[in-house]
Amino acid sequence: MKILKEFESFIMRGNVIDLAVAVVIGTAFGKIVSSFVNDILMPPIGLLLGGVNFSDMSFVLKQATDSSAAVVLGYGAFVQSMVDFLIISASVFAVLKFVNVFIAKKQETKTPEPTGEEKILMEIRDILKEK
Repeated sequence: MKILKEFESFIMRGNVIDLAVAVVIGTAFGKIVSSFVNDILMPPIGLLLGGVNFSDMSFVLKQATDSSAAVVLGYGAFVQSMVDFLIISASVFAVLKFVNVFIAKKQETKTPEPTGEEKILMEIRDILKEK
């Protein structure tokens, strides 16, 4: 029973719940970005490059035989994964940039005015620095 109590306290920590929510949202966001890249972004790029479908681009290293399958280097899927990564990275950067600006503005407005006692201590500090 003690192990169940420890597990419950572990799960109910705020960080674990926040992480779980982030993983779920990140997974959904990854699917959206993959769909955007595969279904919206790459077809026009492939069309501009002469009707190329990136997911089908590959290089055959060894032809298939009766006893073995072909060895294929699928670099088109890699190109699409790289585009996915760049879009996700740019999106996360933009969101974090926005959040940092928002937090900075919030912190600027929260700077408290020094109390009378703090003002006197700062004056004493300044006098001591002059000597």
